Amino acid sequence: MENRFKNQVPNVLEARNLGKKYQMGELIVEALSGIDFEVASGEFVAIMGPSGSGKSTLLHLLGGLDQPTEGEVTLAGQRLTHLGDKQITLARRRKIGFVFQFFNLLPTMTAEENIALPLVIDGKDKRRYQPRIDALLALVGLTDRRRHKPDQLSAGEQQRVALARALVTEPAVILADEPTGNLDTKNSAAIMELLRRSCNELNQTMIVVTHDALAATYADRVIFLKDGEIRNQIDFQKPQLMPERLSMVIKAIEIKEASD
Repeated sequence: MENRFKNQVPNVLEARNLGKKYQMGELIVEALSGIDFEVASGEFVAIMGPSGSGKSTLLHLLGGLDQPTEGEVTLAGQRLTHLGDKQITLARRRKIGFVFQFFNLLPTMTAEENIALPLVIDGKDKRRYQPRIDALLALVGLTDRRRHKPDQLSAGEQQRVALARALVTEPAVILADEPTGNLDTKNSAAIMELLRRSCNELNQTMIVVTHDALAATYADRVIFLKDGEIRNQIDFQKPQLMPERLSMVIKAIEIKEASD
């Protein structure tokens, strides 16, 4: 299907003929093969597929956490696959925000300190960024919990801190790996709504890996992986309501499973 963002806004991220192979003893496992797609500025893309389909491997390649066996990734005009270790570390720090399933907050720091951590690591003066930190705390609904440490926050609140931390550097793209996988239904919906708001209000580009069909309905586009290849894609239209989108995702999953 055609991406409705195409030719309207520039691409923030591009993957070209991306492939990844792993050597396991004498066996070579092909985790990804011929991955080719673009993500436009401000677009929200969900990546779905069964366990072992290559979703997390793809996210790691897009985020410069691993190197492809073939092909290349271009982020904000910079070819990640051509960078040295120091350069790719800086690119990850300044251009990519990560959100993980298990939050990865530092237990000895408050919510506000965890949010500011990427700035501190990059040598930035936290005081200059205080208005943004305050705005992000308001966005995720934690202004009154800013002094609380992770063990004083619920799982949903911890994930909201993790999202604000990912947003604080104004990254070119946020990569989220199963961000609702450790949350109940109510908190899952709250996190997906925040991700959607980040796109709508901050023009934040978002790529989310998920097993959850309902979570995928918050995206602009859903890419389906199977055996390391892109097998299908859904491009939602803005007027479509959640029930219609959910029906489309479930139908696409059922068709894909029936054809395998």
